[in-house]
Amino acid sequence: MNFKILKKSKLSNARLGLIETSHGVVETPCLVTVATQATVKTLTSEEIEQVNSPMLIANTFHLHIKPGEQFLKKAGGIHKFMNFNRPMMTDSGGFQVFSLGFGRDHGVGKILKQAHDAEVTVNQKPKHIKITQDGVYFKSPVDGRPLFIGPRESIKIQQDIGADIIFAFDECTSPVANHEYTKRSLEKTHAWAKICLQVKTSNQALFGIVQGGKYKDLRIESAKFMASLPFDGFGIGGEFGDDKRQMPKMLDWVIKELPEKKPRHLLGVGHLDDMEKMIKCGVDTFDCTAPTHYARRGVAFTSEGKLIMRTQKYLKKLEPLDKNCVCQVCLNYTKAYICHLLRAGEITALRLITFHNLHYFNAYVANIREKIKRGEI
Repeated sequence: MNFKILKKSKLSNARLGLIETSHGVVETPCLVTVATQATVKTLTSEEIEQVNSPMLIANTFHLHIKPGEQFLKKAGGIHKFMNFNRPMMTDSGGFQVFSLGFGRDHGVGKILKQAHDAEVTVNQKPKHIKITQDGVYFKSPVDGRPLFIGPRESIKIQQDIGADIIFAFDECTSPVANHEYTKRSLEKTHAWAKICLQVKTSNQALFGIVQGGKYKDLRIESAKFMASLPFDGFGIGGEFGDDKRQMPKMLDWVIKELPEKKPRHLLGVGHLDDMEKMIKCGVDTFDCTAPTHYARRGVAFTSEGKLIMRTQKYLKKLEPLDKNCVCQVCLNYTKAYICHLLRAGEITALRLITFHNLHYFNAYVANIREKIKRGEI
């Protein structure tokens, strides 16, 4: 992998770049489309290209469970397996340490949507997984069989899957973890990062992940530590507290400590109202399930805002989802038709909205790139 900076903004930390991989070149900043189980839900690989998604990120934990990394390796790697010839990432499995651990215990996500009484302290242990100095013991959500993933296992799995960019194994901490717990967790993440570098034998690009939760001292410590290691790029992971408005400040803490000439990926954040703020902080790539997650619930993103397409009023709207959109869905189908399909329980509606939403999100990021080119942000 090679990364080249084409232009740096004079108004912010935004920048234009190119990530070159053996499966093609990606213009940055860009949205990395989530393909958890080697698919973008409801779309074919050909349709993923048609919505202009330049890069995908698949889930190491879920692909390890099914079909298994050895099967993917035998199939020639994830690109051949899913018939997709553009760049791909795999995450490390570290997010599942949170989502199947304290996230599940307390019913919280990476960003708290409301105040929460729970607090994760240094002596507290998650109910459903076991975190040790060597890695994490899980139970398969499919059949309950025991699973162990540590830094060595994560890298081995990701090498067999065969994506262009892989990530170091880490612990994504809970937004309700206190400072002492987060510091102890960070020590494990840093130790695991060194092991990941030591055991990697492939020519894949390896990104280290900055953690530290909402704590400024820990975020800066982690960014400095990761920057001191020979990673090809950096992920910014973990949680961002209980107020997403604080995220740009927290990104600034990290990004000023990272090497300018290496790419920065923000893990799991990328709603439309986040994008310009993140990019102005200096984020190059980011992934988010919002366009596909909302689509499967009948919500379309448009220049009018979010449309809940199941609503009866749209049965009378013989117009595209978005009059300003040139995707194949907006050129060929109406709100009325999509509303009818949703109300009739037809799964085609989910595919149509997913196609539109991804096209809309990718066009939105492309417009931000144009703003950087024109010197507007």
